[in-house]
Amino acid sequence: MNGVLRRETVVRDRAPGRGVGRSLVAVPVTPTELPRTLGALRASGHELRGVKTEIRDNLLSALREGRDPWPGIVGFEDTVIPQLERALIAGHDLVLLGERGQGKTRLLRSLGNLLDEWAPVIEGSELGEHPYEPIAPATIRRAAELGDDLGVDWVHRSLRYTEKLATPDTAVADLIGDVDPVKVAEGRSLGDPETIHFGLVPRSHRGIVAINELPDLAERIQVALLNVMEERDIQVRGYTLRLPLDVLLVASANPEDYTNRGRIITPLKDRFGAEIRTHYPLELAPEVALVQQEADLAAEVPKHLIEVVARFTRHLRESSAIDQGSGVSARFAVAAAETVAAAALRRAAITGEDRAFARPVDLESVPSVLRGKLEFSSGEEGREDEVLEHLLRRAVADTARFALRGVDLDELAVEVSTRPVRTGERVPAAEVVAALPKVGALTEVATKLGASGTEDPGPMASAAELALEYLFLTRKLAKDESDDGDTVSYG
Repeated sequence: MNGVLRRETVVRDRAPGRGVGRSLVAVPVTPTELPRTLGALRASGHELRGVKTEIRDNLLSALREGRDPWPGIVGFEDTVIPQLERALIAGHDLVLLGERGQGKTRLLRSLGNLLDEWAPVIEGSELGEHPYEPIAPATIRRAAELGDDLGVDWVHRSLRYTEKLATPDTAVADLIGDVDPVKVAEGRSLGDPETIHFGLVPRSHRGIVAINELPDLAERIQVALLNVMEERDIQVRGYTLRLPLDVLLVASANPEDYTNRGRIITPLKDRFGAEIRTHYPLELAPEVALVQQEADLAAEVPKHLIEVVARFTRHLRESSAIDQGSGVSARFAVAAAETVAAAALRRAAITGEDRAFARPVDLESVPSVLRGKLEFSSGEEGREDEVLEHLLRRAVADTARFALRGVDLDELAVEVSTRPVRTGERVPAAEVVAALPKVGALTEVATKLGASGTEDPGPMASAAELALEYLFLTRKLAKDESDDGDTVSYG
């Protein structure tokens, strides 16, 4: 039923019932061969499926065919993803619990990929109802009048995912609905269900509703969700409108807020069929892959510096000086890599280099720029810079120890002790390379760090600086900083 898509895309308003406000979403052009009337839809053999059945079927098909249902999700393959897939197969509403920056929102948004690419809706329907099952009074009446001539429109799956950030000022009208005074002024009675202006949840009928930071909703708003999740009806201004809503309700929350009595009401917790804990990457490799995937780098940053950033982030998460209740977001590592790239580009502009290639000297900008993204434990006042510089040095040493294992750097240390190498943000890569001694250890360093076989001095300067910094951190070389910010490595 998906047909052959044309390559062009259009930017359109969200389809009726798809979110609050005027959100512009780029979607593919609707294929022309899709049925446009109820009669043609029936003749095509189309079958009605609930949204949870639709997601389950598409997920199982992907698993059977060996396709990845979660493109772009890193580090959850053996932990979060299996739990999430079981919850979806069971047809459960679910909540993701995790600290900031663990990819909860990214994971929720990826759920939309499990929907059918195109879904039929009644043309002009406010709630995006399926042509086989109109649920609003006005649509039911129109379907009865037109029969097989009822118009059919098609909605792309990108428009069937609706997201709401929970804020204390969120009102029942935003999520559920309220009486529309304009409709009342037209002469309809307050008891007429057609006077209701539907909120986000009813407008997401046959789709996915995601609520970020669920505990931030006021209790009265949480209460309003109870009937939606269990009885699938809505209550507005004292009367109940029975609407067999077909939605998957998903949410995200911080574990501390979600489990803290008073921030979320117990009956609402009971309505969720699954509570799934997320986490930061458990190993270094996923952390590096995440940074490489998400960072928008203004200059080339070699993998060994990405690893330094990843190790630095992991050391921060393990440090008692950092408030672990607030967490150290994965966005910190991404921002750190982007800062390193920006420092390299700035350095290249100052030194007149044609190509900006990041070197260890560019790491020095990370603590000062990103310090504000961290929450320090009480008692650490005044030691923030000291803590960050210490953990960054540890990250550099750990990375160099792993990357350069098996390389004997003693010969390099001896040569540099007699002929110092000047490095720094005002020293071009070509000058650094020209000052390096001709020793076999540097050839091994270049090979291990991917700096060999290129005429560009940037990769070699970056690799050599890492080796020199490692020798300094292991006390085989001394390092002095001059007034202009340059660094001299010597014995």
